Amino acid sequence: MVINERDRRRRSIRLKDYDYHHAGAYFVTIVTQDRRCLFGDVVDGKMQLNSAGQMIQAVWNDLSTYYRSVVTDAFAVLPNHLHGVIVLVGAGPCACPESGGQPQGVAPTKTRSAYAGVARHLSLPDVLHRFKTLTTQRYTLGVKENGWVRFHRRLWQRNYFEHVIRDEKSLNRIRQYILDNPARWQFDRENPAVVIPEPDYTWRQSMKG
Repeated sequence: MVINERDRRRRSIRLKDYDYHHAGAYFVTIVTQDRRCLFGDVVDGKMQLNSAGQMIQAVWNDLSTYYRSVVTDAFAVLPNHLHGVIVLVGAGPCACPESGGQPQGVAPTKTRSAYAGVARHLSLPDVLHRFKTLTTQRYTLGVKENGWVRFHRRLWQRNYFEHVIRDEKSLNRIRQYILDNPARWQFDRENPAVVIPEPDYTWRQSMKG
């Protein structure tokens, strides 16, 4: 129930009628199913990636190679979630709810391989769907071949959080928030062992001043 409530809050902050295939920069957060810590540990305020975490990092770094309309920016993998900035440099009629696409934050239901070629323009839901699909495929292979910890039903939560970045000042502050994130792990609301969680959407404070 707690996870469902958190997902509901993530959906509620999206901009009504905003078309998420527009070119621009987006701050995104994706969390593992059941908030399971699968990607490594935070030691002395620094993230120590295990093999699965290194895979997540590599797939993120390769997004701009797979998809020419996507540029990746600041990124951090935590034990059970990730933060990143995705920049869309093109626009096309993809996944806009008003034009018959999927609701924002819900992965498209089309059965399409993450390797099925490069779309000329991708929406933000398209990019995150493909990222989740590719990382899930590789994680599943790691479970079979390398003994990685098994996940239950799915690797990632169905939903995700996103924020439209309006200007360069906000972009730079969010970049710093992402880089500082491992040092705040003990207060992170996604940390299953947190005792005193930081206020919800603490990241917004990085945009003030």
